[in-house]
Amino acid sequence: MKSFFLFVILLSLWLLMSGHYTFLIISLGVISCFFCVYLAKRANIIDNEGLPLFFLPRLLNYLLWLFKEIFNSNIGTAKAIITGNINPEIFIVKSSQNTDVAKVTYANSITLTPGTVTTQINEDKFEVHALNSDFGNDVRSNVMDKKVKWLEGDI
Repeated sequence: MKSFFLFVILLSLWLLMSGHYTFLIISLGVISCFFCVYLAKRANIIDNEGLPLFFLPRLLNYLLWLFKEIFNSNIGTAKAIITGNINPEIFIVKSSQNTDVAKVTYANSITLTPGTVTTQINEDKFEVHALNSDFGNDVRSNVMDKKVKWLEGDI
């Protein structure tokens, strides 16, 4: 079943990014996607981490929230640069995620929001660099941690 979902996802992305819908292009896409699924199946990498289907039902909601956070953080970063309010800090924040996929999603979400970067991951603790204390307080508030935990399906 996961092989079928992987094939559908790969083919959908192929068609979406191709933009050309001739018989030859679609045929090559089907063959390529089938070959990729075949290789993934042979390598035994189609599992919950390689294809995290448990994210799909809640992913759109999370992405909309994350885009809003990225937009707001862009404005905050611009203000900090223009006003010169730059006082970098490095701190540790705990993550409450259970799976490696969710931990990486959390770390990447921190890095995607301007003004913060995840610099190191140790088990359930992340080292984060923030442009100033406002950005650090946003991460320390654990709102993003709870959102990723919800995305993971634990809440």
